[in-house]
Amino acid sequence: MIRVEGVTHRFGNLAVLNDVWFHVPRGEVFGFIGPNGAGKTTTIRMMATLLEPLEGRILIDGLDVVDSPAAVRKILGFMPDSFGVYERVTVSEYLEFFAAAYDLPIRARGRTVEAVMELTELTSLRERLVSTMSKGMKQRLAIARTLLHDPKVLILDEPANGLDPRARIEMRDLIDQLKGMGKTILLSSHILTELSDMVTSVAILERGRVLAAGSIDEIGQKLRPERAVRVALLSYADNTEAVFRAVEGVRFVERSPDGDLRIGHEGDDRTVSRIVAAAVNAGLQVVRVEPERDDLEHIFLEVTRGELQ
Repeated sequence: MIRVEGVTHRFGNLAVLNDVWFHVPRGEVFGFIGPNGAGKTTTIRMMATLLEPLEGRILIDGLDVVDSPAAVRKILGFMPDSFGVYERVTVSEYLEFFAAAYDLPIRARGRTVEAVMELTELTSLRERLVSTMSKGMKQRLAIARTLLHDPKVLILDEPANGLDPRARIEMRDLIDQLKGMGKTILLSSHILTELSDMVTSVAILERGRVLAAGSIDEIGQKLRPERAVRVALLSYADNTEAVFRAVEGVRFVERSPDGDLRIGHEGDDRTVSRIVAAAVNAGLQVVRVEPERDDLEHIFLEVTRGELQ
């Protein structure tokens, strides 16, 4: 749905992006991460048709952002990190104004505004002045604005920035709803713990270069071919760990502080299947077998160098 192909950009003599490539599949919630100054905002502005790359191209649903900017804007919803709102209007007036700006038919505007207010849980605030709203509610209003023309693709730059814990949870739930509606969503954020719960694929950018791109599991496996599962048993015998060490592909077995066994292995799900089969054949009472997921923060620290941008 989004393809960034060999994009390079400079501001004067300052190189901001250098041969950037990544792909966001249709229907994906994709994390675009990197330290400050890495080039994320410049890339996002190009996707949003606000800036043209010096080299390379960006395609949104097959449309080139340089050749067909008007067509791209019809299928794209963009919420920048810093966005302005008209303070002295109500929520409904604000959305009705932008519905008109999007050139929605007059007869459809009212229904559309009601629908996006319901989706973003702003219906009860329809007569509230924007100036009296919290940061979290203004973030919801900004997303409501981007949804008025029913875009296929959403680009949200730091949508959880500055929100309290409850507002972050509500924002995460809203993004989950939008994913369920079939939207393709690109999220840029510094809050990696939040992204871990929402995204399955990422691109990691540092000093204008993509250091890693793809699914979190794929990147994690390239960094660490050895995987691990956690196994919880009702009881443990003297030979319990030996049962698992004998399984083909198992590299280590260790007891975690919480009592679970952490079993490191090479290979894919077939190795996990052999681990489970060994436990059953040995008569062990298995409570839980849980593959360890790659942690986005650990991947980020392993991939990036932490150099000043």
